[in-house]
Amino acid sequence: MNKVFSENVVIITGASSGIGAELALQLAAQDAWLALAARDEARLNAVAQDCRQRGGRALVVKTDVTDPAQCAALVAQTAQAYGRIDTLINNAGIGMWARFEDVQDLALFEKIMRVNYLGSVYCAFYALPHLKRSRGRIVAVSSLTGKTGVPTRSGYAASKHALGGFFDSLRIELANTGVTITIAFPDFVATPIRQSNFGADGKPLQTSPMNERGLMSAEECARHILRGMQKRAREVVMTPRGRIIGWGKLIAPALVDRLTATAIARRHRKA
Repeated sequence: MNKVFSENVVIITGASSGIGAELALQLAAQDAWLALAARDEARLNAVAQDCRQRGGRALVVKTDVTDPAQCAALVAQTAQAYGRIDTLINNAGIGMWARFEDVQDLALFEKIMRVNYLGSVYCAFYALPHLKRSRGRIVAVSSLTGKTGVPTRSGYAASKHALGGFFDSLRIELANTGVTITIAFPDFVATPIRQSNFGADGKPLQTSPMNERGLMSAEECARHILRGMQKRAREVVMTPRGRIIGWGKLIAPALVDRLTATAIARRHRKA
C-alpha cells in the first residue's frame, strides 16, 4: 500500500459515521495520526478503536462545530497530542428534504448554515496557523449541490455554495504559502445523513426519503477524496453527472435545471 499519509496528522470533523468514518479508516490503514471530531462520543470511540486496529493513531475530541470555542479546543488538543497539524478535513454536515414553500420553521436554514458552512470556517480559522507551518492541506467535503441548485435542498445547496465560495477565496489568499485546498463534490452517497435530514417541520426525518439502490458507497467516496488529497487537487468530482453539471452550467443552464429536477424525482422514495 502507498502510505502517503503515514504519520500525517489529520483532523476529521463528522468522523462518527458515513464518509468521515470511512476516511478515518482508510487513513488509519496508511498509519495516519487522526483527531476524530463529532458530537456523538460513543460512536467516535468505536471508530477510533477500528482505526487503531488498522495501524493508525486516533484521538477522540467530542466537538460541536457550530461552537467556535469547541473548534478551537479541537485544534488545540490535536496540536498538543501530536505536535503539529498537517491536514484538516471539514466533513461535518446536515441536510434537508423539503420544498421551500412547505418549510414551517425558518430556523432550519440557520441550523444548516451553522454546521455546513460556519463550522468549516471556524475549524479553518483555528487550524490555519498550524497548517501554514506544516505546508498542509485543507479538504472541504461539499456536494454536487455546491455546483448547482437542487429542488428540496435549497438550504443545503445554499450552505454548500457558501462553503465553495469561502474556500475558493481562501485558496487565493494562501497562494505561495504551501497550503492547498481541495473541495470534494460527491454525488448521491449511501450515508446516514439522509436519516437525519430535516423535514419541512425542522425536525429530523429519521428515515431516508430516497431510493437507496445504486448509490455510491461511503468507502468508494472516501477513496476518491483520498486520491484528490494525495494530488492536492483543486476539486474532486466523482461521477460523469458531476462533470456534466460543471460544463452544462456554462453552456445550457436550463437543461441542467431539468436534469437535476428529474434526478431528484427519480430518487424520491414513494410512500
